[in-house]
Amino acid sequence: MDLLLEFAQRFVGQFQSPALAFLIGGMVVAALGSKLQIPDAIYKFAVFMLLMRIGINGGMEIREADLSAMLLPALFSVLLGCGVVVLGRATLALLPGVKTEDAIATAGLFGAVSASTLAAAMVMLEEQAIFYEAWTPALYPFMDIPALVLAIVLANLHHSRKAGQEPAAVRVWPIIVDSLRGSALSALLLGLALGLFTRPDTVFEGFYDPLFRGLLSVLMLIMGMEAYQRLNELRRVAHWYVVYGAAAPLLHGLIAFGLGYIAHVATGFSPGGVVLLAVLAGSSSDISGPPTLRAGIPSANPSAYIGSSTSVGTPVAIAIGIPLYIALAQAVFDV
Repeated sequence: MDLLLEFAQRFVGQFQSPALAFLIGGMVVAALGSKLQIPDAIYKFAVFMLLMRIGINGGMEIREADLSAMLLPALFSVLLGCGVVVLGRATLALLPGVKTEDAIATAGLFGAVSASTLAAAMVMLEEQAIFYEAWTPALYPFMDIPALVLAIVLANLHHSRKAGQEPAAVRVWPIIVDSLRGSALSALLLGLALGLFTRPDTVFEGFYDPLFRGLLSVLMLIMGMEAYQRLNELRRVAHWYVVYGAAAPLLHGLIAFGLGYIAHVATGFSPGGVVLLAVLAGSSSDISGPPTLRAGIPSANPSAYIGSSTSVGTPVAIAIGIPLYIALAQAVFDV
């Protein structure tokens, strides 16, 4: 009983984070009918700055890191990205009122990664003084790309079978290239390259790092407003998407936490790294995933996969998932 009480206190304590406050504030403002609007250009700039900061810091740390320590977490990231899609295909797609193409696209979006959720988790770990390897965000593409590729492949196979045709060969490389060209991965990989091959310490400390938390608060506010506004989209599709959007992020994150614990025992992967792996798995792509899936699975309904992700999945992943994984890490690793 004492253990459960201590865990509950730690979990509730995470809700004092400014990141969560701005997310909830955005939802409240939208619910009250406010006409507050933040230009899309500011949203894109905030995302770019956050990913550049994460990438540059990761690249600088990778220069000094033992790259062999990344191998097992990277392998787990690939397995998680693919596993989320397979799990969604085997569960959500079989529920009444759910089209298979929509289910696969939804699972693909939930298997991919949210940059904003990752950034929020990093800030909350820093507030709790929980160490994580700075290269952990570099696991992003190892989970994101396989999830999107597999979703598009499975959707194409399903479409061919439904049409009574022989499954057509799906060209995987163009999908990978398209994912890498997406704004989120491009910014992250650019930052990683700059941090790894140049000496950006001065510009990082004087520009990117000081703006990180402020821009994250703006991004959380925007995401809260958008989450509430997109609730209307879910009314046009089966209510199972609401259930999936609420349950899937936590299930995926807890599976990833377990794999992260294995990596901790095997390689010394830090408690903060375990949390970030869980956050990556529990998040759903809000930047690069939607346009990739729109192009790769044109028959899928965006109201289903974007609505369930933006209006339910992302708020759950940030407001419940991140505090949950941090509280678990504090209980399991005693940090």
